[in-house]
Amino acid sequence: MSYVITGLPIEDFRPLFGLSDAELAGRGIQRHTATADHGYACRLTLQDAKTGDTLLLLNFEHQPADTPFRASHAIFVNESAAETARYVDAPAPVLTSRPYISLRAFDAAGMMTDGVVAPGPEVEPAIESMLADPNVAYIHAHYAGRGCYAARIDRA
Repeated sequence: MSYVITGLPIEDFRPLFGLSDAELAGRGIQRHTATADHGYACRLTLQDAKTGDTLLLLNFEHQPADTPFRASHAIFVNESAAETARYVDAPAPVLTSRPYISLRAFDAAGMMTDGVVAPGPEVEPAIESMLADPNVAYIHAHYAGRGCYAARIDRA
């Protein structure tokens, strides 16, 4: 099953890059500095930030469908991001490097049809299994520990 994993569109976040901490706070956004090379996953690049990178921590509505599954959660975006990531038929390393990933399948109306928790290194077979169901329109990946939205997965 062919699939594509995409980061969030950088154009939606670029206007926030470089704003002062006060301007960000007025929008409910915080600036953080990565203190390690792992654990600060950018939702644009689908890569972990490097130590010293600055990231914006903000709330993002990742499931806008008008269903009981409408959802938003905190995400990081790296202020040094240059483009939106796109992985075709391969999981983003930021997913496979985590101990566990929660995958949530949705139909075209935005209703959840299935959910599984997979070890990061085994996320690809879980994605392929979920997409084998013709009722699945897309999948959301979440970091299992804190539940933060990680990425969207669509049929290619």
